[in-house]
Amino acid sequence: MSKEKNKSRRKFLQKLAGTSALLAGAPTILSASNESQSFEIPLKQVDSVKYAANDQLNIALIGSGGMGMGDLDTALKCEGTKIVAAADVYDGRLVRMKEKYGKEVFTTRDYRELLNRKDIDAVIIATPDHLHEKMATEAMKAGKAVYLEKPMVQKIEEGYSLIKVAQETGKVIQIGSQFVSSILFEKAKELYESGAIGELNYVEVCMDRYSAQGAWQYTIPPDASEKTIDWDKFIAHAPKRGFEPIRLFRWRNYQDYGTAIAGDLFVHLFSQLHTITSSTGPERILSTGGLRYWKDGRDVPDVQLAVFDYGKTDKHPAFNVSFRVNFIDGSGGNFVNRLVGSEGEMKIGWDSLTVKKSKMPKDPGYNIGTFAQATQDEYLKQHAMEYGWKTELRGVTETNFKVPQGYNDRLDHFRNWVNAIRTKGKVVEDAVFGMRAAAPALASNISYYTKEIVKWNPTEMKVI
Repeated sequence: MSKEKNKSRRKFLQKLAGTSALLAGAPTILSASNESQSFEIPLKQVDSVKYAANDQLNIALIGSGGMGMGDLDTALKCEGTKIVAAADVYDGRLVRMKEKYGKEVFTTRDYRELLNRKDIDAVIIATPDHLHEKMATEAMKAGKAVYLEKPMVQKIEEGYSLIKVAQETGKVIQIGSQFVSSILFEKAKELYESGAIGELNYVEVCMDRYSAQGAWQYTIPPDASEKTIDWDKFIAHAPKRGFEPIRLFRWRNYQDYGTAIAGDLFVHLFSQLHTITSSTGPERILSTGGLRYWKDGRDVPDVQLAVFDYGKTDKHPAFNVSFRVNFIDGSGGNFVNRLVGSEGEMKIGWDSLTVKKSKMPKDPGYNIGTFAQATQDEYLKQHAMEYGWKTELRGVTETNFKVPQGYNDRLDHFRNWVNAIRTKGKVVEDAVFGMRAAAPALASNISYYTKEIVKWNPTEMKVI
């Protein structure tokens, strides 16, 4: 309670102390109670099916860098999967594939050799972004199921053709933003839809880093040369240039091959947000930032901020969003994912989420010190009749949800993909969902470079 309100009320009560009717309503101060409770989110039910050797799902890996091998390791944890082949433009990675997964694994510099093999059922594509649409299209037309790393495409227009190919071929394609399959975000969606935070009005997400690896300063192998690397296959349809191995091993740093911070990280944030709210995307996009520290030849920012306006739909109210990524965050790095509503907030971490409930008191309070004394007295009478003298204090109720120790949302994402292939079912992140996450991220880059607001139609998935 404000000092002014307390003083005014005390003075008024002193004046009316002889009136029994008002004394019966004398002030009772309620102490705020802070309640907190914690729960562990149950794991998804997994069928313990054993598959015969002739019923294995044969997988090929296209792009066997860090992300590719990480994806493959996870895929092989799914029952009944087997790695049979891999393609990469750098010989060292092909050697490593045989060292790690067995000499029988077929390796090649040319991914098209994998697509021509009848014994391959599915491919994981974890190449630089500029190759995504071309490789995924060719793979589906060759009859392969596809797991395609995010972002789905490098350019917005590529998304339309990829969606069309997926629909025409009927092949399973899962876009690789694992949060869509996470039990943590399923719980967040459940809580949001139950009204846990009231009506959503604002979302704030920060994903800051403070390391060379986090800023894409990846290691360049000492044997990188024109003999060990098929440079032309890496460049593909990107602008032609002479051999520069830094562009292969640190491809995220260049507009020719990657999609910058927005395509690498904003796309995850859109996937998360759209999973929770069932949104199809924003309507207005504005992005800024700059290259502040990592001036290593890259032509993309190392600090990027963006704001997004989401319009009202039958799934959610209108709300505003801010994203921030800072690759030189001197505080040591930071992650914040916060959904703010009219009655609370939901904060989501890497392995837990917290809902804090609060409710606006019916009593709006008052500030009457500048009114004439008679006016103050009259106002307090009216206030007492409408709200009583009890101070309405509502303790914040905090509820915590945590995933079990060792939980792997990437494994759930791959299980969803593998199950969809086996059952001819649906995945949680198909090409349309992937487009609705990738396109606003790519539009953020358009806004960043043009310094203009981008207007987006989330239903038709088009720049206006």
